[in-house]
Amino acid sequence: MIPYLHLGPFQLPTFGLMVALALITAAYVLQADFDRRGMNADAFTMITVAGLMGIFGAKLYHLLEPQSRKEFFDYPLSLLLSRYGFAWFGGFLGGFGALLVMRWRAKLPVWEFLDACSPAASLGYAIGRIGCFLSGDGDYGRPTSLPWGMSFPNGVVPTAGPSGTCVQWGWPADCRVHPAPLYELLIWSAIGWLLWRLGARILKNPRRSGEIFCYYLILTGVARFLVEIIRINPPWILGLSNAQVASAISVIGGLILLVFLKRSSAANS
Repeated sequence: MIPYLHLGPFQLPTFGLMVALALITAAYVLQADFDRRGMNADAFTMITVAGLMGIFGAKLYHLLEPQSRKEFFDYPLSLLLSRYGFAWFGGFLGGFGALLVMRWRAKLPVWEFLDACSPAASLGYAIGRIGCFLSGDGDYGRPTSLPWGMSFPNGVVPTAGPSGTCVQWGWPADCRVHPAPLYELLIWSAIGWLLWRLGARILKNPRRSGEIFCYYLILTGVARFLVEIIRINPPWILGLSNAQVASAISVIGGLILLVFLKRSSAANS
């Protein structure tokens, strides 16, 4: 893996570079969606602010998780400034909250705005996962014998340390694991493409505004819940990891909202 790029005296983390690329991609996709909807808004400013708040939210959420909480309260500043440890759901909450505030200030219609944000969020997340893959930051999955299994001996969180076993989980040095970030890259790219195509159809029927956002909540929630099955995150509640609980909430919320929107549309027709 390639955790860092060495350019003379400079050392650039590949994770940070891919996060930057993810934000740029999301901004272009969001601006294209704004344009086809006739919405007058600056996607690049919105994504920049939402990205920064998302990074902060992802960091804070990870540090407040049960397995990180004690260490965070012992060394709060050093862990906050660390380049490691980010949680998907915390990033979603931070970025989503910032987008809602900016939507309110720009006086944009809420459901159309959320629909426009959904493909951009999916594709941005997909590209961001390339950074996790390149850095080997521990987002990989459990050991596997599948032919595409991979090892991350030089990752930020290596699958094998100097002792010949994984420094965190005791796996053997030749252990191969699920490349979970690559799974997420493929799945979230497909979701982003699907949401973009569905958005083009729903644009012809304004009464269906908000449905794309519902599909985003449902599809990404299901995808993350399933990916977590082969991930190494510890259980939190009822044998489910923190991310699986958040994913279940996302799916249920998306389904409830979808039913509400469909009933409201039927009542107004």
